Amino acid sequence: MKNGDKYAVAVRKPDNEIEVDIEDYVSAGSKYKILRVPLIRGVINFVESLVIGMKTLTYSASFYEDEDETAKENVKKEKTPEQQKKSEDLVMAATVAFSLIFAIAIFMMLPAFIVELLGKVIKSHILIALIEGVIRLGIFIGYVALISLMKDIQRVFMYHGAEHKTINCFEAGVPLTPENVKEHSRYHKRCGTSFLFIVMFISIIVFMFIKADTMWLRLLMRLLLIPVIAGISYEIIMFAGKSNSKAANILSIPGMWVQRLTTREPDIDMIEVAIKSVEAVLDWKAYQEAMQKGEIEG
Repeated sequence: MKNGDKYAVAVRKPDNEIEVDIEDYVSAGSKYKILRVPLIRGVINFVESLVIGMKTLTYSASFYEDEDETAKENVKKEKTPEQQKKSEDLVMAATVAFSLIFAIAIFMMLPAFIVELLGKVIKSHILIALIEGVIRLGIFIGYVALISLMKDIQRVFMYHGAEHKTINCFEAGVPLTPENVKEHSRYHKRCGTSFLFIVMFISIIVFMFIKADTMWLRLLMRLLLIPVIAGISYEIIMFAGKSNSKAANILSIPGMWVQRLTTREPDIDMIEVAIKSVEAVLDWKAYQEAMQKGEIEG
């Protein structure tokens, strides 16, 4: 869970205790005003969310590593703390870079290659863009559906559901108890799944207006426009997440539908972990009191 310049990760250890780690994370947007400009801030937020996500996954996985502890300690002793941190940062950067390259190749470039073959028989640029978008959405949904069959991923999706339920309970101004959290929805408007779905949809619209005569130029344009598409998508999901208007609710429907794949109903133990992470960075009791006084709209 992230709030301002802090984020917390809660992990239920093998001995059943819940370990909570709170870290400071100063966003680049806090340092440079230009990075808080609409469209640009969406790209920055996406990359930073990916970095934090990788860090928290690495931290949680460290409690369940099967490697020989003695060997690990010997490796650590050979490096100074500064060297250890540089090594970890390098691995993190490489992982994030690989993840971005993989996602761009599979979800952006592959559909473009496929429709290139269709371009020989279909001359309408708009129709080609629509077909490419449908293929892109199909690959995305198929990928999510496929990985959801994995047992470990199913547990991740259960924790994802616990996260949403806890935030929904918090935003409703209801005390954060496992029983109260369980009653709330596992879907949330500002979910990363919804963001990715909107990225796919916005790409269809944007590419309809981009025409190039050669394949390499089309691929280059798609690559260059990814930050623009991500920026637009971020603004849309922020609007939908903060508004209860009819337009916002309609915009949220497709993403909420896809969340049926990326979330599962969690058990009470998982909800307890989610509550701990929220309590580490958010004072829900103060928030509840502010709502009761009318200082915050529910």
